[in-house]
Amino acid sequence: MGRLIRNDTTITSTQAATESGFTSSVIALHCSLSSGHQWSRLAEELTGKHQVITPDISGYGNNDVGRFLLPTTMAEEVDLLSDRLGEAIGPIHLVGHSYGGALAFKIATDSPLASRVRSLTLIEPVLPTILMGSESDRRLYEQFVCLAQAVCKDLWKGSSSEAIEKFHVFWRGSGPTEQLSSKALVRMIGRAEKLAYEFWAILGERNVTVAAAAIRVPTLLVSGGLSPYFTQRVVGRLASTIPGAETKHLPAAGHMLPISHAAMINPDIARHIARADEFASLSLALEGFPTQTQASVKC
Repeated sequence: MGRLIRNDTTITSTQAATESGFTSSVIALHCSLSSGHQWSRLAEELTGKHQVITPDISGYGNNDVGRFLLPTTMAEEVDLLSDRLGEAIGPIHLVGHSYGGALAFKIATDSPLASRVRSLTLIEPVLPTILMGSESDRRLYEQFVCLAQAVCKDLWKGSSSEAIEKFHVFWRGSGPTEQLSSKALVRMIGRAEKLAYEFWAILGERNVTVAAAAIRVPTLLVSGGLSPYFTQRVVGRLASTIPGAETKHLPAAGHMLPISHAAMINPDIARHIARADEFASLSLALEGFPTQTQASVKC
C-alpha cells in the first residue's frame, strides 16, 4: 500500500487510511500560487503517524474548478474542499500557510469540521481585517488593500506578469531580491486570476478577533523576521488574542519559510501535533475518574 498522503500525485482512499490504523488526520493547506506539493517534506515528517491530506486549493494544481466557480468568500473556499476534507479520519490537526492559513483559521472557527479540530498551526495567515481594530495597525491593513487594488487592476487589464511582480515584491518583505525563474513565472501567470478572488475573500472576513478569542485548541503561530511587517503583526494580534497560543519566530526567515526553513519548522509542527494528541489522551483518561461528589455517592 502506498504512503497515505493526499496530493496531486498520491491518491489513496479513506478506507486504506482506516485500515492502516491511523486515528487522526493532518490537513495542510498551501499558500497562494502554490499547490499541495508544498507540504511534501512535512508529509514525510508525519508519515506513519497520521493520515496526511495536502489538497490543492481551488484554482491550483489539479483543482481547476473553472473561472465561474472560483470562490469569493472563505466559506465558499471551504465548501469547495468539502470532498477532500471529508476524507479526514478522526480528530483533525490543521496546518495552514498564508492564504492557506486563513483557510485553516476559517475551518477551525466557522465550519462543520470545527468541533473535530484538535490543534491548529498557522504560518503567517493572511487575515488582514484583524488589523482594523487597532489604530497603529490600521495603516498596514490599508497598505494591504492598496496591494489588492493594484494587483487586481493589472489582472483586469490583462497584465498578469505585472500583477505577479507586485505580489512577489510585497511578500518578499525585507528579504533579499530574488528573480523568479521563467518556469515559475509562467506557472504563476497561468494561475494569477485566482489572486483577485482570494483578495476579495480574505478582505470580506469580519469578526476575526472574536473568532480567534473563542479558539480552545492548542495553537502554534509561526512568523519570519524577513517577512512583511503586515503578516508579523497579524501573527502578533492572533498571539495576544488566542488563549494559550504558542509562538515561533524565525528571525532569518521570510514568508516562504515552510519551504525555505522546512528543516527547522517541520519538527516543531510535528511536536505541536504530538503534544495536542497527548493532551487529548490525558483529558479523556481523566474523564474516567469520579468526581468528589460521585465518589461520595458511591461510598
